[in-house]
This record gives sequence, structure tokens and C-alpha cells, in this order.
Amino acid sequence: MSETAILFISIGAVLVFATIVGFTLKIKAKEPNSMIENLNARIYSWWIMTAIIGAAFAIGSAAVIILFLLISALALREFITITPTNQNDYYALLFAFYAVLPVQYIFVFIEWYGMFSIFIPVYVFLILPILSSFKADVKNFLERCAKTQWGVMLSIYCISCVPALLILQIKGFEGKNLLLIAFLIIVVQISDVLQYVFGKLFGRRKIAPTLSPSKTVEGFILGTLGASLIGGFLWWITPFNFLQAFAISILLTLLGFLGGLVMSAIKRDKGIKDWGYMIEGHGGILDRFDSVCFAAPIFFHIVRFWWA
Repeated sequence: MSETAILFISIGAVLVFATIVGFTLKIKAKEPNSMIENLNARIYSWWIMTAIIGAAFAIGSAAVIILFLLISALALREFITITPTNQNDYYALLFAFYAVLPVQYIFVFIEWYGMFSIFIPVYVFLILPILSSFKADVKNFLERCAKTQWGVMLSIYCISCVPALLILQIKGFEGKNLLLIAFLIIVVQISDVLQYVFGKLFGRRKIAPTLSPSKTVEGFILGTLGASLIGGFLWWITPFNFLQAFAISILLTLLGFLGGLVMSAIKRDKGIKDWGYMIEGHGGILDRFDSVCFAAPIFFHIVRFWWA
């Protein structure tokens, strides 16, 4: 049995256990409990997301790239929706959605690392404000340009670093790069889950009350440690040994946590709780991928520099 099959069977077993626990808690609760309802909604959503990702993995690399292209498109739409734009940004937004998005993923598909790495941070960064200047509208010009640039950077470049793991050529790990994607997503997402659970169970001190009132010092420490240990024990699906997988997992969880704070700061600034309502119990696409946005580029370049 392949490592991928073993991994998804294990994930399925964990989800079955979580479903039983959630159902039991709901039955034993004497009255409606918002925490239990939120937990069950999250578990239900994880079943759907696991099924979608699993199907893409089963089909192959092209399906995974297309899946993340769609995720980037939805994430960019969410980002643009809550940040200030006007009709004079039309050309810049048109360019972002219909040129930058597909071209970036084409570079991933054809494995052109050079252009994949610099296309958005260099060329697109300069082109977007040029397009916005065509209408000669100077009101909030810097803010509007920064919004579009950050939306493209986070939603397209950072998320595209996940399927870009497929282009890395790692000696002795040929044909297994999908497992690197699984490792990244599992570690970052489990860190979020464990920080939430431990925060609810043991949290006393708020770690960033203004940015994210639900995050606690206790939840952060226990969640980070727990997710890093799980990442260490997943060394067998990576080209790393246990200590390397553990150390990288610590870095990923820290980046994911800090990325979540940054994205929360944007939401607080705009007076919203979630980026969207697409995923029950999770909010929008960016609510689920905010941590991945900050962890994926660093993970990609660490693996490329030391292992590829």
C-alpha cells in the first residue's frame, strides 16, 4: 500500500473518531452549545475538504494544480471584496484575475521555476499600479494599489507555492511530491485546530486580544507543540528525518500563527469577522488558508534549497 493511501486512511480514521466524539457531545449536551455546534460544523467541513483534496490527489498533479488555481481565484475574490476599490481600478483587477492568475499557474504546470518565482513579486508588482494610473484618479491611490498588490501576492503567489512543490526534483523522493503538499497542509491546519481546542480547554491569557480574541498563550504553546510533534511523526511521508520534520513543523506552525494574526488585523480593520461564508464552521477560503499563505512560500524555498 502506498504512503498516500496510508495517509488518507489515517486521516479518515481520525475524522471518524472526531465525528463520533462530536455526535456524543451533542447527545450529552442538555441544551444547545455553540462550541459543540461549531466543532461539528468544522468536522463536517473537514470531511468535504478532505474528500476534494483526496480526489485531486487520486487524479494526479494536473488536478491538484487546477484545484489550487480555483482556490486562488476564490481567495482573490474574497480579498478584493472587502478592500477598497473603485471603477478606476478596473484594468488592474482585470489583469489580476484574467492574466496574472492563469499565467502564474501555467508557470507551475510547465515547471518554469524562474518565472514562477519572480513574475508576481517583480513584474506584476510594477504593472498593477501602472494600470491603476491610466484613469488618473489620485484619491487613495497608494492604498488602492497596495490592496491589489497584496491581494495578488497572498491569494495567487503564496497559495501557488503549494502546488509548486510538485516541480521540485528531490533525489530518492521521485513521484512522491504530493506528499509534501499533504505534509504542509496537515501540519498548518492541525496547528490551527489544536490551538483552537487547547485554547478553549485551557486558555486563560489572551495572546493578541485586539487582533484575535479567541487565541490564547496556552492554546498557542500546546497547539504549536502538538502539531510539531505530529509533523515529526509524519517524517515517513517526507524526505526529512524525524528531527528535521519536527523543526520544519515548528517553523510552519509559527508562520501559520503569525500569518493568521496579519490576516485577522486586516479583518478587524474592515470590521468583519470572516472573509466569507463558503465553508461551514470555517468562514471563507482565506479564513482556512490564511496560515498556509504565510507558511507555503517559506516551506517551498526551504525544501528547494536544502533537498531539491
